[in-house]
Amino acid sequence: MSDSSSPSRPRRPSVRPFFDPATQPWVTADDGLPPLPSERLTEPALRQRLAGPTSWSVQLPLNDDTRYPGREGPPVLAAVLVPLVSRPDGVSVMLTQRAAHLHDHAGQISFPGGRIEDSDPSPVAAALREAQEETGLAPDYVDVLGSMPSYMTATGFSITPVVGLVQPGFTLAPDAFEVAEVFEVPLRFIVDPANHRLHRAELADGRVRQYYSMPWGHYFIWGATAAMLRNLYYLLGGGR
Repeated sequence: MSDSSSPSRPRRPSVRPFFDPATQPWVTADDGLPPLPSERLTEPALRQRLAGPTSWSVQLPLNDDTRYPGREGPPVLAAVLVPLVSRPDGVSVMLTQRAAHLHDHAGQISFPGGRIEDSDPSPVAAALREAQEETGLAPDYVDVLGSMPSYMTATGFSITPVVGLVQPGFTLAPDAFEVAEVFEVPLRFIVDPANHRLHRAELADGRVRQYYSMPWGHYFIWGATAAMLRNLYYLLGGGR
């Protein structure tokens, strides 16, 4: 998510986790849920599954709303693109690793996206604009299928995830100031709950924070991104 700001919307205090997210105790969060079968992960099957309404209701098993100090109050509205990329060896999910110096979510794995600006006619438009600004992904390659319910983060963002199928042939040009890397994770990995972890972190003030992670290779996908990916599993029919 981009760190754009304006004089009428000053930046809030910078925050970092009060713990190392990757080292906190965890349990496998499969809850007895099966992986989605491969025949349901093809582009035609995804189009059929997601056809219909432009917004869907999905289970929100964990909302990351243990706010950091200084991030209370009305949330900042944001939108991200959940890019499902059609590849010869199967559909994958495009993600970014944020630059380490950024004000919010520095160094974390995220979807391309950012704040909804006054000039954006809709969260969908914001997600497409931000994705192009951050990664160079042109909207012409994205077939928007709909939006998931908004997700509240500990940093005070209310994020609308916009799901889109991305056709191959695009050329990326990541913004080096904001994006350290763009990479893809196989969708089959994401929709196998055996790869989902639920962490528990005890904070210094006595509160307990829980969050999901989905480590893939050397990438530690956690927090809001992992939770929204878990919601994608439910959206695609997981648990039913």
